Amino acid sequence: MRVLVACEYSGRVTTEFRRLGVSAYSCDILPTTSSNNKWHIQDDVLNIIHDYWDLMIAFPPCTHLAVSGAKHFHKKEVEQVEALEFVKQLWDAPIPFICIENPVSMISTYMRRPHQRVHPYQFGDDASKATYLWLKGLRALEIPPKSEWVKPRIITVDGKQVKRWGNQSDKGYHNVPDTPTRGLKKSLTYPGIARAMASNWGSLSFNIPEVKPWFTAQTGR
Repeated sequence: MRVLVACEYSGRVTTEFRRLGVSAYSCDILPTTSSNNKWHIQDDVLNIIHDYWDLMIAFPPCTHLAVSGAKHFHKKEVEQVEALEFVKQLWDAPIPFICIENPVSMISTYMRRPHQRVHPYQFGDDASKATYLWLKGLRALEIPPKSEWVKPRIITVDGKQVKRWGNQSDKGYHNVPDTPTRGLKKSLTYPGIARAMASNWGSLSFNIPEVKPWFTAQTGR
């Protein structure tokens, strides 16, 4: 099986597939920060999506799509059109199995609603980050039982008890420092989710029924 991890410069997901003996390669316009640079293709992923891949896991940039930046949408209409067209090209790639990952974004409005929503704390990482998956030909990730989820700290804000995980300040903001690399650091795939992708999809059958959307009773909210 040949796996393409699109728009990944860190090599985190690629490495997890490689641990299982899968022929996996990351691709990004940025050079990889992983020590295993022989598994990284520095190029526009659209130049290689026709190279006979079996599975693609794509992490398209959310800079112009994430609803967290909705107050700036009126300034970036052209960039949004280009970003959505890029996502559509990934989704339409001639690859049997496809996963597209993004936070809450305009993809849901302009393409289709996602199939699954997960958080890092469900897979062993002390972090809360709504992560949405659009799946083609793939089963939803198997989520561990709640007893294995990382528990949050409970704090009091304005007289109410609220949950906070390790990646959040007490006010709920992401605690990555505001530096030029903030966006890249926030976009990194958490190790638990990377491992889950590899363990769930490292061996695939071509007779998998279509997964139901995340917002149905199958997975719940």
